[in-house]
Amino acid sequence: MDFEEVQMRYLERLLQGDRLGCRSIIGEAMQTGTPVNVIYTDVFWPVMAEIENLYRGHRIDIVTEHMATRINRTLVDQLQSKLPRREGRGLKMILTCAHDEPEEFGAQMCADLFESDGWEVKFLGGGVPNDEIMALIASYQPDIVFIYGTRPSGAPAVRQLLDQTRTINSCPKVRFMLSGGVFNRAEGLWEEIGADLFAPTAKEALHVALTDQRVDVEARRNRRKPNRKVIAVEEVPVS
Repeated sequence: MDFEEVQMRYLERLLQGDRLGCRSIIGEAMQTGTPVNVIYTDVFWPVMAEIENLYRGHRIDIVTEHMATRINRTLVDQLQSKLPRREGRGLKMILTCAHDEPEEFGAQMCADLFESDGWEVKFLGGGVPNDEIMALIASYQPDIVFIYGTRPSGAPAVRQLLDQTRTINSCPKVRFMLSGGVFNRAEGLWEEIGADLFAPTAKEALHVALTDQRVDVEARRNRRKPNRKVIAVEEVPVS
């Protein structure tokens, strides 16, 4: 399947607010036998990213952005139950959104894909205070806490969550993974904040989460450059 061609057709229909046309394109893709998780990673995700880029670049207005995002999310909701289910990996994840995160769609897709890949996932979405997240970390004992965020304003609270969790040390094995717009745009921000893992896309997150399981937590953190200055919110590039 030519995914670039499908993405272009699908994006065009999304920007027109054509719900029937979008459903038809995704239906055609499924009829070719393409697995739903591939439609997630190779159609829904890149189109979501392009909609965000168009909106941030002032090439589409908020009405168009909202229509496109809602259609995209509706189709993801409808296909979630059709994702393949592999045998459990015995790995656990908490997936949440950074503070001030207005759109949970990217995080939702990541939660669906990790669950499909055999992870046990607790998806919190946005708006959950750090102390409540830390309490869940202590009780649930996850292998990874995945934080998704697109806005620079959420970065300080993410750093605070990481620092406080490690100070308390209620889950010594936990790794923190970051993804989303601000961490993609600001090179090295994930390391400055003190995270263990970073992935710019859901597809890469699935790979990174598994390949890094063999790496000792402290060894992984010690590979980062010491004494690096934490990027302030106003310094984070937004274009």
